[in-house]
Formats: sequence, C-alpha cells, structure tokens
Amino acid sequence: MSIHKSYFNKTNTIVYNSYTNTARNPIVELFYGRVDDVIAPKGYSRYIFDLDLSNLQSKFDNGVISTGCTTTGITHTLRMTNTSAFDTDLLNSKTSQGRRRATSFDLILFKIPKVSGTTGDDQTWDSGVGYDYYENSKALNTSNAMSVPDSIDTDKSFSDRPSNWFQRSTIDDWSVSGLYDNTNSQTGSTVGLNYSAITIIDTQHFEFGNEDIEFDMTNEINSILTGGTTTAGYGVAYLPQVENISGLTENYSVGFFSPHTQTFYEPFLETNYNDLILDDRNVFYQGKTNYLYLYSYVNGNPVNFDTPPTVDVLDGNGDELSGFTGLSSCLVTEGVYRVELSGLTATTVPCFYYDKWYNLSVNGDSISAVENEFVLKSSDGYYQIGTRTEQPKLYGFDYSGIKQDEKILNTDVRNVSVYIKRAYSVNEVVNDIEAFYRVYVMEGTTEVQVQEWTQINRTPDGYYFVFDTRDKIPNEYFVDMKVNTDRNVDTYKRTLKFQIVNKK
Repeated sequence: MSIHKSYFNKTNTIVYNSYTNTARNPIVELFYGRVDDVIAPKGYSRYIFDLDLSNLQSKFDNGVISTGCTTTGITHTLRMTNTSAFDTDLLNSKTSQGRRRATSFDLILFKIPKVSGTTGDDQTWDSGVGYDYYENSKALNTSNAMSVPDSIDTDKSFSDRPSNWFQRSTIDDWSVSGLYDNTNSQTGSTVGLNYSAITIIDTQHFEFGNEDIEFDMTNEINSILTGGTTTAGYGVAYLPQVENISGLTENYSVGFFSPHTQTFYEPFLETNYNDLILDDRNVFYQGKTNYLYLYSYVNGNPVNFDTPPTVDVLDGNGDELSGFTGLSSCLVTEGVYRVELSGLTATTVPCFYYDKWYNLSVNGDSISAVENEFVLKSSDGYYQIGTRTEQPKLYGFDYSGIKQDEKILNTDVRNVSVYIKRAYSVNEVVNDIEAFYRVYVMEGTTEVQVQEWTQINRTPDGYYFVFDTRDKIPNEYFVDMKVNTDRNVDTYKRTLKFQIVNKK
C-alpha cells in the first residue's frame, strides 16, 4: 500500500450569529455552550474547508493510482490532529480562554449544501483573513455585559470580512446563515438547507475529547475522481442536539490543528492505494501462485497501454501451453501490468517458459507482441519442510535515488532503490524476502509517522519504493527498515535520513 496526502486550500471557523472571521487561526476550535462569559441561549461554531485534489486527480487519471489489480479499492480518510492528543493531563481541564474541554460528543462531516436545496448551484466562498474570535479591545464591565469596543487600528488579528456566519463573499450571503438550519424550520425552495436534508459523509464519536479526527471520505472522493460529484467544500460540526443545548453555564470546546499551524500536524486527506509490485520472474516456483509483470516506457517515462495486454504462456519450443492462453492482465500502477499464473507444473524442473504479451497499443498505435522468459523452479526452493529450523538472519541496506542527508526540493518524485544484503556475508544480495519500510519525522522525542510500514516493491532488477515529496511537508525525514524471518521481526532504525526543503 502507498499513500497520497491532499491538503486544504481554504478553511474557516464560523461562529453562530457572528460576523467574526477566524480563517487564519492555527487552531480549529469547535465550541458550544455559554458564549464569551455572557449567559446566552446558546452558542456554537462550525468548521468549513475545501480540499486541493488536483495532484490526486492527476495520479488517478494517469493510472499511478489504479484499482485494476485490487479488490480493496482506494480509501480516503480525513485526518486532523487534536491539540489535546499529546497530554492526558489536559482531560477535564480548561483552555487558556477558560473554555472547558468537551467530552462525550459526536462530530459530523457534511457537504456544504447547494444554493437551492440539493439540485442548485454550489455555494462558492472565500476563506478570509481573520484570526481571533473576539476583538481584543472588548472587555466585560461590572454588569457582566460587553463594553463598547475601543477600536485599535493596529489590531489586525480580528476581522469581520467574509466568509462568516452570514456571508460567503462580499456580495453573496449563504442561502441559510451558518450553511444549514439545525432546527429543520426552513420551507419552500430552501428545504434542502435543513439539517435533515444535508449530505452527511461520516459521523465520529469522541469519548474523551482528545481523539484525532478520522472521517471516512472514501465514497465521496472516489465519486469526485470518477467525475460523479462536484462540491464547494465540506464542514465539521457538532450534532444539532448538541448545538441546540441552551442555558449552559460553561463553554465546551475541542481543538484541532489547522492548515496555518506552525507544527508538523497540518490536516490532510490520506489516500491509501495498492500499487505493490512482487514480481516472481526470478523466483517462479512450482506449486504456488506466481505473478509476472510487464513494464512499459516511452522515452524512459512510464506509459499506459490503451487497454490491458493479453498474455499467453509458451513452452520451451515456443508452443502455446494448454490452459495458459488468452490470460487477462491488469494495471497495477502507471506503466506496470500484472498477470496471475496458478497451477503451472512440469515433469522436469527447472525448465524454461515464455510469457507472450500482445494486443499492445499506445494512443492508437499498435505495437508488436513482447516475449519474455522465466524459469519454473522446484517447490523445494519455496517450501522448507523437515527437521531443521530456520534461524533469524541479519541484513544490511544501501540506497540509491536519495543520498544520506540529502536536501530534496518538494517538487521531486524519487525512485529509491534498496540493496538488501545478508550481514556478515560477502556481498550476498537477497532476492526474495519480506522487507518493509516506514517514513517518519521527529517532533521532540516523538516519532510522527508519515508512511506506515509498507512492503517494498520487488522486481527482477531488485527492490525499490517511490517517494513523492510533492505531498510532504518540509522537514527532516527518517526511514526505518523491517525484515521478517522465522517469527523474528528485526527493525533497523534510521537507515536513511534526508530533508525536504521548499522551492521558492
């Protein structure tokens, strides 16, 4: 499995019945209850955002991300880090603004509704330039009410420019203030702007209030990628039952890092897809299912065929093998096709076979069939059954594609070759092991995972993984390796270290 990260291109937190704009705040604070130390019927906020899916769409259109060879499909998860996730002492405490940390609540992820119900135009909006919820010059007087603000021209943290609870731009209002009505009191042409009519993508329960957001957006994003859905963005809010609680004497809130955070915890959409290559051409054993791959390039760049090739298996004399003709292949990732071969046996092994790939065309131009060869080996090389136990082995790793301590621009895509050698041997290169890598950054003494443990691609030429810097935040990155042998899992820490830097 590989991941792709898509980031937010605009965000804002809007406050009930307020013109306040907080788009530039590094924290997304969702609250409900008593407002600004003044007992009011109710108060709450909602978070709105839009995603930049341009790079994800490009990868999908080019076949870098493909569902051709997998039944698990592509998954998409919205991830936002809770500001209280790192310290359990913050539970049941108050924020610096005096707000009680919320617990035992549900948040919804919803689509920003269209102008007129569910069939109108998308409501485009601007994020704004505000930071604070309230003007710093406002203060409580002795009667526990707001004093008249004394305007300070140099105070740039407060803004009431759109978007806000009422406005989506300078000249356009939301069809319903706050995007939808949580009391379901709208009638007529705006019926689709009631809470009961908006599209809820996912709901997440927060027991302690320090959990991270992990909304499942799989169906929504896959529909966008295939052209079935358009949207003006999304929102996160408490359930209406929570928003409508009135008469509370405290204010309850939960916070998440926003795209404007100065930490590594910028929110993102995580796309998981299966592009693993495990090519058995050099390790094709009798008695197991094997996979063969075809790699297609034009001038050194991967390219897809107009349709997936068809495959025949030929014996050593070039004759077609019964039961192994007209086999369908599938697209794994851009320029890489796979065919599955199961049940291939021979009376004498090892022996040669040929795999013939045909029906090849690129942009309408036909290409001659391609024949490759592979050797069918005895199953003894794959199954080790007897009285001897396998002993754990140690390995060493070399890399090409990224240099140790290299500074890499965040516009690069690197194909990283991994040379795996058995330790204490004379440069013995290993052809068939289960090797995994993970990528992370350090925040103090905490390892923040960027890429979870992922199996390394295996081709006839060796092992490799692809590292795309375009969806990574500039930072110093570390790579760990892991190898499984005889129930022994060996982790090799920080085998590679590099930095991603911004391009100006």
